[in-house]
Amino acid sequence: MAVYVIADLHLSTSKDTNKSMEVFGSRWQDYAERLKRNWTALVSPSDTVIIPGDISWALTLEEATEDLAFLNALPGKKILMKGNHDFWWNSLKKMREFCASHAFDTLTFMQHDAFCVEDFILMGTRGWFYDEKKEGSSESEIARLIARERIRLEMSLKAADALKKEHPTKEVIAFFHFPPIWGGQVCEAFTAPLEAAGISRAYFGHIHGAYHCPSYMDYGGIRYTLVAADYLEFIPLHIPKDGKSCQNT
Repeated sequence: MAVYVIADLHLSTSKDTNKSMEVFGSRWQDYAERLKRNWTALVSPSDTVIIPGDISWALTLEEATEDLAFLNALPGKKILMKGNHDFWWNSLKKMREFCASHAFDTLTFMQHDAFCVEDFILMGTRGWFYDEKKEGSSESEIARLIARERIRLEMSLKAADALKKEHPTKEVIAFFHFPPIWGGQVCEAFTAPLEAAGISRAYFGHIHGAYHCPSYMDYGGIRYTLVAADYLEFIPLHIPKDGKSCQNT
């Protein structure tokens, strides 16, 4: 019963979305089928896979039906998180009801909370890209968004802490969609709470095309690992029970 992680699937299996990532180069060629093939070969029905955002290009929950069906049919249990392109994301109540009505029984959602899975307590939030000002946002807007996401991170950490009291031997691991650190810059609003909580491993997505970069960065006693699907060549990354390994085993 293993735990895996892979972000940024950017699924577009419905003809109504028609936003295949194949236009972004050979790395994305036939990516949905490659993901399915790799996932099926690696993940067993008793395993769990965390998907930290950018799951589907759908704009509505109904439009996401085929992409969610695609995921539901893959082996294992899946914990889904919201990314900046997940416009289909809705309230937890609506998403749970939607999954129940479609018999998507392998899908659950992580939103400002935490889960006990095997030897781990899994927690996290979307986060925010601290360098978003390069894309036109004002500094005040960035500060507001980061403050909001920090509150959500603290909610998730609080949920994890409650579980940790019940399961003191389990390791707390953090997941983000946006990178808390990247390109030599650090968003202390996200890294500081993790350090205070004694977390040693965090995983994030969002970054594409950085195939020449190391897969992980160490900062403040925490190893931050990039798990965007294209970086992983569409192979879910195994999370080992101990240590800071970031290689599939």
